[in-house]
Amino acid sequence: MFNLARAARTARTSQRLFSSSASRQHDVAKLILIGRIGKEAEAKTTQNGKEYVIYTVATTNYPPPPPNPDGSRPASRSSWHHIFSFNPASHEFIKNLPKGASVYVEANYELREGDSAAEPNSHQAQKQIFLRHENLRVLRYPANHSQSEEGESSSSS
Repeated sequence: MFNLARAARTARTSQRLFSSSASRQHDVAKLILIGRIGKEAEAKTTQNGKEYVIYTVATTNYPPPPPNPDGSRPASRSSWHHIFSFNPASHEFIKNLPKGASVYVEANYELREGDSAAEPNSHQAQKQIFLRHENLRVLRYPANHSQSEEGESSSSS
């Protein structure tokens, strides 16, 4: 009797083997970053007059690179990620994050082609990674900052 119930339950759950979240019509490219706020967020405006915020998260590669032939190990390198938030409900929270706060960020990832009309070595001609803010959680505030100043500890779009 229990085997029959278990088999029925297994048959229902095995229909979706990959994910327990709701299915989507489109593919998703998502990037998860765990790092530190690198500088104060900047508020800007699009050509259409819509406000957005850009914030920067620094991550450090771990484990460090493999040892050199002489046995010395090069230092880990930091990467700087610029994330764009178009959600007005998150802007004040993001703008008040202090430099050095440890954060968990989920962002939609898009690789954009460079402008073929631009100079070949210019920034505009290069492929660019575009990260659109989806979710942010503060893991730890810097030692010289009080969490009570901020109110919330997460932001979603």
